[in-house]
Amino acid sequence: MATTEAERPDLPLVRRLEAAGFRAWPAARVSFDGSWQLRMTPGHPSKRLNCLVPLDPFDERDMEMRVRSAERAFAAHGLRVALRQSPLCPAGLPAVLEGLGWHRGHETLVMTAALDTLDLAGGMDHLPTHDIQRFSEACVRIDRARDTTPATVASIIARIEPAAGLFLMEGGDGPTAVGICIQDFDLAGIQQVAVERSARRQGIGRELVASALRWARLRGAQLGWLQVLADNAGARRLYGAMGFTTAYSYAYWQKEAWT
Repeated sequence: MATTEAERPDLPLVRRLEAAGFRAWPAARVSFDGSWQLRMTPGHPSKRLNCLVPLDPFDERDMEMRVRSAERAFAAHGLRVALRQSPLCPAGLPAVLEGLGWHRGHETLVMTAALDTLDLAGGMDHLPTHDIQRFSEACVRIDRARDTTPATVASIIARIEPAAGLFLMEGGDGPTAVGICIQDFDLAGIQQVAVERSARRQGIGRELVASALRWARLRGAQLGWLQVLADNAGARRLYGAMGFTTAYSYAYWQKEAWT
């Protein structure tokens, strides 16, 4: 289906949010092949930390050769390469990837909202913690799907350059929810939100996000943004009810079939 003018993403906004996202969750090693960025972080499975990222839709030079070069570079570090397809990706690259046996994964939505229009009322106020070790241990305990360690999470957090609010909610049995809010000038990025399975559907996620955005707004942030899987209907309803709308989407490609 052809994309109408109204459906086309705002590329300057896409560039700004993509850059903010990379500053919010910084890779250990970053290099460039033209405008294509290679991001590597041994010890953490996040695709955002281990991927090839085209950042100019017109940079179509030698695409197959550059993809193969990235495959070799990641393999040399024992990493599984992924490619991030956003609106900044050259239009012809997906066909090249298919020809090389790559597969497209799930779509992720990037949602935005002006903070002064959001419904952030209700729930308790939570202040960010400064205990990176405790926060990192809670992240690993709650988000069991990620094969990483508290030390690796702590090292990533330590590299974050903008102001990072580490929000940790705890109950009698330990941590119940975690989330990071990155206040990057006028941007407030919600990252790594996870709620303990037994504590879900109780409004805890909304309370954490609202507290984080209130914190960022008091520090001067004006535009909130976050990422959510397109097939996560519950999270999309939550963020939509708060006032977020979709700005654009992206997906990752990998050589091996997705499971």
